Amino acid sequence: MGIGSVFEAASGSVTRRDFIKVCSAAAAAVGLPAWAGEKMAEKVAKGQKPSVIWLHYQECTGCTESLLRSSAPDVAELILDLVSLDYHETLFAASGKQLEAALEKAMEENKGEYIVVVEGAIPLKDDGIYCYVGGEKAAATLKRVAADAAAVIAIGSCASWGGIPASYPNPTNAVGAPQVLAGLPRPIITLPGCPANPYNLLGTVLQYATFRSLPKLDSQNRPLFAYGRVIHEDCQRRAHFDAGRFAQLFGDEGHRNGHCLYKLGCKGPQTHANCALMDFCEVPGAWPVGIGHPCVGCTEQGILFGGDTKRETPIYTNLPIEKPTAPLAYPGVGPAQGRIAPAATAVAGLAIGAVAGAAFAASRKLAKEDRDDEGKG
Repeated sequence: MGIGSVFEAASGSVTRRDFIKVCSAAAAAVGLPAWAGEKMAEKVAKGQKPSVIWLHYQECTGCTESLLRSSAPDVAELILDLVSLDYHETLFAASGKQLEAALEKAMEENKGEYIVVVEGAIPLKDDGIYCYVGGEKAAATLKRVAADAAAVIAIGSCASWGGIPASYPNPTNAVGAPQVLAGLPRPIITLPGCPANPYNLLGTVLQYATFRSLPKLDSQNRPLFAYGRVIHEDCQRRAHFDAGRFAQLFGDEGHRNGHCLYKLGCKGPQTHANCALMDFCEVPGAWPVGIGHPCVGCTEQGILFGGDTKRETPIYTNLPIEKPTAPLAYPGVGPAQGRIAPAATAVAGLAIGAVAGAAFAASRKLAKEDRDDEGKG
């Protein structure tokens, strides 16, 4: 069966071109070349799709909703064929015992090969009585399912470290999947964000399914392809920052003209994410800065969501710029400066003249030494 016919049989509307396009986008998302996308497509066409078990806990289902609203091509439609989604409480038509039976079947038939995706924080207070699914506590289910998984991916900030449920005072003692699964011999991949970009998940899953390898990770087990740079480095408004053009208030002239939002509390200088490079749901500008609001730092623990550490940063507080990139010097972000005083101009002129004079004298000395050497020769 050809690549295109696999999806035409499933949906009746997906073309081969759409299929290759989404596979190539998934490959590009993780920094792989175009041929990697073609190889992904070939594997899927042969029926070699990764089994995915998706677990829900304390969350708003925003990561799933973001996934479902991808379009052009319809990524939600294609994902159901790019991977074998064998358990997902939100998307399944079945419920109750039938749904839980599907979970056990997927684990048994794909032992050691399936991928677990965790969405939502896991409550631990009072032995985890605040979140039961199928008659089992959240932490117990997660440990049991993850034990035989080939890889575990925590999607969204809630699953990565606790997110909103873990914000102070954290009444249920909510934590992320890495804290619950601390004893596993393999790393728990985290894809923080509120929500996480669907392509970051798709690229990670398909890379593992195709090459049996995971993306390079940072110290927090976030894929470097998506979280290796801070938003400030790639922001579409970066040119305004470099030129010293800032919005001072919401609705002022600078804000209406798309100027830099740093002074309004943008957390882009310390937020590691690829929001400025990878559009959400293929809609250009569909992220906070794109619609005129400062980045809130949802991918960073301690900025938007601090958990019970009380480390949340007020939303309109400025953060230092810790990773400057070219150009070498930035314009000041303080109040506008007054005119340059004549005395200052004179001092600057003397300094420049002194440097230029010293350079001229040094060049004359070197030239004389060269002539003396030639005479000696």
